[in-house]
Amino acid sequence: MWKADGWKDYEVIDCSKGEKLERWGDYLLIRPDPQVIWDTKKQHTGWKRPNGHYHRSAKGGGEWEFFDLPKQWPIGYKGLTFHLKPFSFKHTGLFPEQAANWDWFGGKIRNWGRPVKVLNLFAYTGGATLAAAKAGASVTHVDASKGMVSWAKENAKASGLEQAPIRWIVDDCVKFAEREIRRGNHYDAIIMDPPSYGRGPKGEIWKIEDCIHPLVKLCAKLLSPEPLFFLINSYTTGLAPSVLSYMLSAELNPVYHGRVSADEVGLPVSSNGLALPCGASGRWEAF
Repeated sequence: MWKADGWKDYEVIDCSKGEKLERWGDYLLIRPDPQVIWDTKKQHTGWKRPNGHYHRSAKGGGEWEFFDLPKQWPIGYKGLTFHLKPFSFKHTGLFPEQAANWDWFGGKIRNWGRPVKVLNLFAYTGGATLAAAKAGASVTHVDASKGMVSWAKENAKASGLEQAPIRWIVDDCVKFAEREIRRGNHYDAIIMDPPSYGRGPKGEIWKIEDCIHPLVKLCAKLLSPEPLFFLINSYTTGLAPSVLSYMLSAELNPVYHGRVSADEVGLPVSSNGLALPCGASGRWEAF
């Protein structure tokens, strides 16, 4: 497992009975997690006195219950600053387990020895975008949600990266990639963090099982002659790390000199030293 164990402003304190107790800066949140199928005793006092608790509904979805929680607050990670705010479907605007990937590709960008152009698809609130920009890359940030792109810009400003070479694009990721191919644009690195299911700005339907491989094939055409890396993240239970590895190997290894690795990504649990699985990542990297 690739663990995001470099956080100071975030931790998973404990997890049991379908929920996890997390510290986000100065605030404690309880959120549901489908991976937490075990039933252990909830001993930490935070279980009884959280600042926010997302209650899952038996009918699907759910709602927040707040106890002295601000509408927005910041946390930091290695010089980056992210604004958090609870919104629908339990999210806060950040997936902290992805810091394991930020550290990995940040080191590759800094050590490559020449300028790096990165394409970040399904870029959300900009965690990977800012990590790549801070490492010295120029980044094209693409997301179908105008609100998410605006949020990412706020995070860039808070991180001192307002003037960094980031191109902000509100668009359907597949259609953007198709246009970039027609325009003859290329990238040294590609990051994609696709949802299990979603809709584009014009109602385009995205279902990861049907769409992810065609998108990988499409994006392979956008790589420069000597690319640095290709990263895929998945939160879909049916897509094991080996599936991501197979797709990357099939599309990239016949053309480029590199290697593929894939594993779960996760977060350490401070109460017991174990690790909470949080999805999977596949990485192709140049030799």
